[in-house]
Amino acid sequence: MTTSARDVQHIFEQLRGGLVPERGLDDYAVGVEGPRGEIKRQLDLAKAGEGRIKFLRGGYGCGKTFMSRLAILDAQAANFATSFVVVSDNDLKFHKFDDVYRKVVSELGTARCPRGALSDILDRWIARIEEKLAALGNDEDAPDFRDKVRTELAAELSSATAQTAPQDFVRVIQTIFDLKEQGDYANAGALLSWLGGSGNVEAQAKRLAKVKGDIESRDALGYLRGIVAIVRAAGYAGLVVVVDEAETILRMRKDSRHKSLNGIRQIADAAKDYPGLLWLFTGTPDFFDSQWGVKGLPPLDDRIRFQSDGGFVSLRQPQLELKPFDPDRLRQVARRLRSLYLPTSAESRARIEHTVDDEFITDMVESITSGLKGDVGIVPRHFLREFLGILDRIDEHPAYTPKPYKFDASKAPLTRDEEGMLAGAKPEVDGDPDELVPAEDSW
Repeated sequence: MTTSARDVQHIFEQLRGGLVPERGLDDYAVGVEGPRGEIKRQLDLAKAGEGRIKFLRGGYGCGKTFMSRLAILDAQAANFATSFVVVSDNDLKFHKFDDVYRKVVSELGTARCPRGALSDILDRWIARIEEKLAALGNDEDAPDFRDKVRTELAAELSSATAQTAPQDFVRVIQTIFDLKEQGDYANAGALLSWLGGSGNVEAQAKRLAKVKGDIESRDALGYLRGIVAIVRAAGYAGLVVVVDEAETILRMRKDSRHKSLNGIRQIADAAKDYPGLLWLFTGTPDFFDSQWGVKGLPPLDDRIRFQSDGGFVSLRQPQLELKPFDPDRLRQVARRLRSLYLPTSAESRARIEHTVDDEFITDMVESITSGLKGDVGIVPRHFLREFLGILDRIDEHPAYTPKPYKFDASKAPLTRDEEGMLAGAKPEVDGDPDELVPAEDSW
């Protein structure tokens, strides 16, 4: 499949900013065939009605975010709805599941609706019910047709969730349908926001659906079950939820960290009860192996413990290991990006091919790796930004030549994590490392 010029521009604009693109990843995905195949196996299980959970394990610079973004694209290509959320003590406090639910629903996306897809998914489900009723001989113009649709909405939700969907959830969906039929899109939109976990919905709209208050943490898992049911009823294979940067939990206050780990344990325990839902968590080895992290909660550690025997690791175990970049993989990525690059003229293309040849790429990889003390793990982000900067300067300035290339590490804009890695520092945590996480539920 040929990548569109728009997607190529997106790829390069994101990489220039040190970010992982959201589209076009397949064009420069190298060295990830094993992990990608395992994620596709998990998608097949979810499509067959299994509830699944998988953990992507990798050090800094191993491409966890890249792999999870690629998983999102593969899932959407396989007709899944998706949601990509990032753990943050400011924006997503993982120990509050109403917070998690709100982020999951707000980031819902599909191949045709990249973000904020809840409304579209709900409309598709209602349309399928209307088509089914019409196919059974019901007159769409009959006075009782709307009531039949409302009844079928509740029946399908009840069946799909084994009668566990909260009554408020069912009633809100029925009211949204009624309001749209009446042309009251303002209140329908307000209730859709309430269903998405918003705490800023006016009481007037909630009164129409006979609901009070907001979705609370203890109820959020039940509402998520309803969301998954709607997604599947709308014709999608299931829902994939990526939770990126779980290692952020290590930097939280002790009480929040304990509750967040308990939350992950609860999700792992309940995953099988959510047909069609696949959770993908990403985290560093420190998150999984340290006493502050997963290892400090034995019930969770027992369920998802990483196993290796003489360096032989199964892709099918709960933790899917992502290998760090090596020089050969960096060279392959650079060659693919060079071929994707859209210069402003044929002359620029010729200069790029002549100047940034395979020998130059090899020298550049060696120079940056050496400048960052041989730690290839933190090289990719800096290498890609440097590499794209060279391509841009060749394209914009006919007199420019980067040969011979020399990387100046002192001018590299290292993040705090990268500086810590080079210094061999451990993550900062709150509390005694020997203090185990309490075993009781948090939510």
